[in-house]
Amino acid sequence: MEKTNVMRMLDAKKVAYKGYEYPSDITDGESVARQLGEDARCVFKTLVTVSDKREYAVFCVPVCATLDLKMAAKEAGFKSVSMIKQKELEPLTGYIHGGCSPIGMKKRFKTFIDESAKNFSEIYVSAGKVGHQICISPLSLADFVGAKFVPLCDKNTEE
Repeated sequence: MEKTNVMRMLDAKKVAYKGYEYPSDITDGESVARQLGEDARCVFKTLVTVSDKREYAVFCVPVCATLDLKMAAKEAGFKSVSMIKQKELEPLTGYIHGGCSPIGMKKRFKTFIDESAKNFSEIYVSAGKVGHQICISPLSLADFVGAKFVPLCDKNTEE
């Protein structure tokens, strides 16, 4: 398996994870979960937002859920947040859409993981490249990126 920068960073700090590859033409999160043979509630997407004061924050939520922007803003200490434009993602984070990982962004941003991640011993997040995922303990992930577990999703959006 090809090692991504995310995997190399975790290896360097001796953080346990498992790497997975899947066809890179599979880009939506629920299809990725099916490809991995996993419950979509334990496969997380990484979303980058910008606040009313032009500050950035990163949110990890299950692929079957929708980020509640009001909850996200409140947890991040902002008045409001909105999703960044897709064309801003790579210059800001170093990642392209579909391959954005909470690990190894160009800069460290405030990072939050939906509290539902704590229901699982392992969750999946992007390994920083389309077609690559890592499976990692949510506690290890939070520790590695300095993230907090907070409520981020309207519970009615989860399947």
